[in-house]
This record gives sequence, C-alpha cells and structure tokens, in this order.
Amino acid sequence: MAQIDRKGFGQVEPNHLSGIVEGRIYAQLPVDKSTMGDIIEQGRFAKYDYAAGKVNLTGDGDWMLIYNEEHHYDERRPYHKDYAMKAEDFIDGTLVPRLIGTNVGDIYTTNTFNTAASSYDGKTVGYDLNVGNYLEVKANGYLGLVATKPNTGMVWKVVKVYTMSDGKEPGVKIQRVQ
Repeated sequence: MAQIDRKGFGQVEPNHLSGIVEGRIYAQLPVDKSTMGDIIEQGRFAKYDYAAGKVNLTGDGDWMLIYNEEHHYDERRPYHKDYAMKAEDFIDGTLVPRLIGTNVGDIYTTNTFNTAASSYDGKTVGYDLNVGNYLEVKANGYLGLVATKPNTGMVWKVVKVYTMSDGKEPGVKIQRVQ
C-alpha cells in the first residue's frame, strides 16, 4: 500500500506512452482557464476541443494526458515536483499544454490524483493506493480511485507501488486497461 502524499506539483514519468511514438501529441490550443485554472500540472487529463479552440474538461473527444516539456524558471527549484505550467510565468498568461493520446497497454508512473488543489509550498494528501486498484478520470481531469472496474470509459490500474524519479516522492506505476 502507498499513501500518495506529495509536496509540490504532480509528476509524470513516461515509462511507455504509445501516443508519443504514434505522434498523438497535441499542443496548439490554449487552456480554458475558466474551467481548468491558472496552474496546469503534469498528469492531469483534459480534452482537446478543436471546435471550441480550447483545451478544456467538457469538450467532445477522448481524455488526453497532460505531459509538458519541463521549463524551470527558478534555478532554486530544479526538480520535477517544482514544475507546472503557471499563467504567471507567461507574458500574456496564455497556457498551451501538450496533450498525449493514450491507448490500452500504456504505462506511466505518477503521483497526480484527484485531491485538493496543490501548490509548490503546500502538501497534498492523496489516496491510499494498492496494486490492483482501478482509477478513472474524474470531471476535474484528475485520476480518482473507483471501487470496482467501470464497464465503460478510460480505466487505469495500479500495477506497482513506486517512487517518483526524484527518489523522494511516493508514486505508483499505472497501466491503461480499458
């Protein structure tokens, strides 16, 4: 069992994401900040709503994983947990995240889950997760624990209790099973 508490922002270690190899990378639309906020963490999910011209939580299409190239704007905070896209770091405040399409069988390690809002300085208390737990994307774009495997929609399964690449933060390796 792993208590996924974290300090800092969510992290993603892309162990096997087929969307990167297949070219299912989308990064041309700005975030709808009215629904997603001014801080976009790694490991959150969103929809690439081309018709509306926005990345949002309510558009048509599949949930896609947010996995951005990390840019550390403060040399005092050079770790994965220190990075999130923040409107304050951009001249016009426009956030254009990179979304990756996922397929059944994809695997990645993360500590980003459906918890209270996080920040660099605050500790986010997460879930107790075990190997075999199922996760689904919640309405806010974060993965959340479900009691039993849903019959429809995107489903992820905890396959290993792990540590993030910084060697400090607890995380889990998850695999898309549906």
